[in-house]
Amino acid sequence: MANLSEDIQCAGSDTRPPMLDRTDFASWQQCIQLCCQGKENGVNILKSIDEGPFQIGTFRETLAEENEGALHLGPERARVYSDLSPEDKDRYNVDIREMNILLQGLPKDIYTLINHYNDAKDI
Repeated sequence: MANLSEDIQCAGSDTRPPMLDRTDFASWQQCIQLCCQGKENGVNILKSIDEGPFQIGTFRETLAEENEGALHLGPERARVYSDLSPEDKDRYNVDIREMNILLQGLPKDIYTLINHYNDAKDI
């Protein structure tokens, strides 16, 4: 007879992704993909897992524009969240969400082995 946690694990949940069964990775992988597809921005979540995380990068501010259209650029600096466009912010937020989905689906002993990875593609 299965205990309650096993029943919940088998039935799945809308708030928690399926837990990894060490004996059946392929099935867990399919369940994770379905779980991601069912979330808001599901296509972007799967894209982030496949392609790696969004890179914020750097940029230069325009300090002045001359009368001939030439730009005077400031020093290059790392972009911060507030510098991102709405589409880039969505992509950045999706990266965080997909990491949470994957890490919540792992047993504690496996989580401790891979929690140093910074993106879902590595996981």
